[in-house]
Amino acid sequence: MKLVNAFLLLFVGLVQGQQLKCTVQINSDKISLTNKQVFKTLENSLTEFINKTDFTGEIYKPNEKINCSMMLIIDSYDSNQFTGSLQVQSMRPIFNSTYSSPVFNYIDKDLSFSYVEFENLNFNTTTFESNLVSMVEYYCYIILGLDADTYSLKGGKKWFDVAQQIMNAAQQGGYKGWSQADGNLSRFFLISDMLSGTYDSYREAMYQYHKEGLDIMHKDLKNAKNKIVESLNTLYKVYDIRPNSFMARLFFDAKSDEIVSILSGGPKITLTTLIDNLNRISPNNASKWSTIKI
Repeated sequence: MKLVNAFLLLFVGLVQGQQLKCTVQINSDKISLTNKQVFKTLENSLTEFINKTDFTGEIYKPNEKINCSMMLIIDSYDSNQFTGSLQVQSMRPIFNSTYSSPVFNYIDKDLSFSYVEFENLNFNTTTFESNLVSMVEYYCYIILGLDADTYSLKGGKKWFDVAQQIMNAAQQGGYKGWSQADGNLSRFFLISDMLSGTYDSYREAMYQYHKEGLDIMHKDLKNAKNKIVESLNTLYKVYDIRPNSFMARLFFDAKSDEIVSILSGGPKITLTTLIDNLNRISPNNASKWSTIKI
């Protein structure tokens, strides 16, 4: 019996603890250094930190881990100070298919942090210690929250709450991106808008699009396509409240190409009104919408 119990504890330890399967890449092409080992060390440290941290305390099987990526593009490096941008992406598998749908695709242009090679990266969501760690943790919880929202209506709130907690703690560091004064595309507004009732339609659309649309494509393609159209009409409510909103841009930065592909394929449904709405809510993608076969 003791041996069985020990095995069960070991098994739980193996399957519990890590929720993300993240590819980390450091692009230092703009930096003129002969020895770039610090960038490789940082890349390895971030990879280990993200993929081995238990962010939720929940059990995720290997095939349930969220596929995501983070690319740090370094523009300057001097005396352990780094600046640049951070691109964060995440995917979500679609039921009964080999396809993964893009959920999040965002570029944070206010990457700035201090890092000494081989320093420990310590997980801490309540106290600010490092802008690098705070940024990484923040986006990990954004990924977790968005993923949960695609499976249940507003299911990601508890993870968005943690992201907001990280933001509040990080403000004391004085780094750009955490403050309301840093612009409406900052980390501050990303999480503030996500949790604002003003943009509930964005989160409702995320659920409808994925769970009620994409996930039923394997059994009822026409109904799935209609559900996706319905989700885009739900998203249009955001436009009615706030034209050119951050939330609408966030949605289409991830979804525009996929939407064109879905709507251009069969079976045929009425799309005229939807195309007009897409041109209003996301005019930057007008050239893409024009390729959809009505």
